[in-house]
Amino acid sequence: MSLSLIAKSIKPSPTLALNEKFAILKEKGDPVIHLGGGEPKTRVPMEAIMATVAHVNTGEVRYAPADGIPALKQAIIRYTEEFYDRKVTPQHIIASSGAKQALMVALQAILNPQEEVIFPAPYWVSYPDMARLIGAIPVPAPAEDGTFYPRLKDIEDRVGSYTKAVIINSPNNPSGAMYSEEFISDVVQFCEKKDIWLIMDDIYHRLIFDGRKPINAYKYAKKQDENSKMIIINGVSKQYAMTGFRIGWAVGNKKVIEAMSNIQGHQTSGPSVLLQKAAVGALNGIQSSVEALRVTLENNRNVMIDLLHSFEGVKVTKPDGTFYCFADFSVYNKSSNALSAFLIDKVQVLTVPGAEFGLEGYLRLSYCGTIKDIQDGIERMKWALDPNSPNELYIGDRKLVRDWS
Repeated sequence: MSLSLIAKSIKPSPTLALNEKFAILKEKGDPVIHLGGGEPKTRVPMEAIMATVAHVNTGEVRYAPADGIPALKQAIIRYTEEFYDRKVTPQHIIASSGAKQALMVALQAILNPQEEVIFPAPYWVSYPDMARLIGAIPVPAPAEDGTFYPRLKDIEDRVGSYTKAVIINSPNNPSGAMYSEEFISDVVQFCEKKDIWLIMDDIYHRLIFDGRKPINAYKYAKKQDENSKMIIINGVSKQYAMTGFRIGWAVGNKKVIEAMSNIQGHQTSGPSVLLQKAAVGALNGIQSSVEALRVTLENNRNVMIDLLHSFEGVKVTKPDGTFYCFADFSVYNKSSNALSAFLIDKVQVLTVPGAEFGLEGYLRLSYCGTIKDIQDGIERMKWALDPNSPNELYIGDRKLVRDWS
């Protein structure tokens, strides 16, 4: 069968593949634990549910505008003013079917084939393939000092004549690192000086710990008019635990938002009006659920970090935010794919290989589940990996025996 070059270059999303594997194992009744997921387990805000039900009851569930319904745009305007101290109009906003689509149509609007987009490593698994989908070139930028905290030089050294955009995801998936205010300031000013697009993937910006506050990239921008090449991406999936609602948005200059809307109009049309109504309910409703989730995640993070410290040779950096920990397990196996497969096979714990995020030897572990899942999952991992572990482990009434060295 003849497929396009783009189709041949794109791999399945490893995180979505893991979710599917988890569902299959769970359906079989296997005692599987998912430490690779990116879904908070808290309930969706009641205001979101009520807004959805109210609209269903009208019986008028129709097409939505390609760029989003007015009510959602107004809610995003308020959100942008509150968290970014920036007043925008509906023409500066596009609502999409998830922050992923908002980011995708942004890249389609600004990148030509063979142009480059730079992003710090480790990076979200989809960035490289999203660039490839439009024939652009992904350029990972690992920190020269080996940490999860890049400096401007790490970006600057990779900028060339084909560089068109930079993506910054802070706090970062998978590391949980929140980049410094100095770094954000430097990147904003550097991109303005070089006339490069800057995409701020802020999907986790309120899920931060240890008294940190969200960093507002607009604060450092000198271009505050329609010449601004900054695009802010956000959504309801993470902070409101509304992953299945698939509503995200982008804020940018009028010209780029118009282009993004044109592209989206031909791709999917507007997001579901029902789900947009739900997002309006969440954004305009009581915000205590966000803080409750943040506090829960911070506590879960502390539990996971303490447990990981019991592994001899595992290196772990305490996450500043998100619900992920990116730990170096290379002392056990330098191939993260082999190690992840081993843990699924031997103790039915799902993790995401670090190679998918641009760093080999690491595993991404999620702490957005229950404390019990975290404790049991890490206990199983240690039993499987530590050569000094006892020969047997019981999972419920199922006995596992170490048949490997």
